[in-house]
Amino acid sequence: MCRKLAFAATVFAIALPAGAALAASPAQAPAPVAAPAASAAPARASAEQRRLADREAPMTRAAFWGRETQIDPNDAEAGVKLAGALRAIGQYDQAADAAQRVITLQPNNVEALLEFGRARIAAGQAFYAIDALRQAGAQAPRDWRPVSLLGVAYEQVERTEDAVTTYQRALTLSPANPAVLSNLAMLYATRGDAVRAEGLLRQAVSQPGSTIQIRQNLALVLGMQGKLAEAEALVREDLPPELANNNVAYLRAVAASKSLTPAAAAPALRGG
Repeated sequence: MCRKLAFAATVFAIALPAGAALAASPAQAPAPVAAPAASAAPARASAEQRRLADREAPMTRAAFWGRETQIDPNDAEAGVKLAGALRAIGQYDQAADAAQRVITLQPNNVEALLEFGRARIAAGQAFYAIDALRQAGAQAPRDWRPVSLLGVAYEQVERTEDAVTTYQRALTLSPANPAVLSNLAMLYATRGDAVRAEGLLRQAVSQPGSTIQIRQNLALVLGMQGKLAEAEALVREDLPPELANNNVAYLRAVAASKSLTPAAAAPALRGG
């Protein structure tokens, strides 16, 4: 649903033609001319408008939150939401910049630190996310999200053992979290340990928060082991026929090679 925002009306003064004069009687002085009314400054959106904006498509959200940050550059919520929307449409550098502006104003803003980390990871620049994610974790030591994202960052910079340890720490904070289980599983998958990966993914898909992406990860790992019938069933359950056919063909290639490329097993940014 598209939510249209009301803009403040602009008041226009009517100008008289040059040379026109108002006749005044001798007993009556001309009435003073009122100064043109100044247009009202745009007001920030209401809480309800903001709630509805979060349900829109990423491009619409980016426009909405961009307007909010223009109205009030110190609006931390708007800055964080703008960063998330920009990341969702692939503008990773701009997303990091939007998050950094909030961090400059509020260095310990956990949501801004997380968005900065997500943007850098999405851009393939995870090295630059690590300090921000560590800081977020220090500010919110019971929050699993910065720990999980830090695991993703470590994985991207090929600090594999650190990634495993960090994912495991995230699971102590959020036991059986499907996103963390899936990321850890796919890390094992890229290292050739399909059996361990399958066990973790089966646990992940049984959780209430499981997603299509996690089920498709399970299909990939099953394909690695030649379990094509079950893998194909998962693919066709979630995807339309054209896309399913492409994925099934890929699964057969995975079964032939018995391995996954790191790109195919890219970790999710949820937990983020």
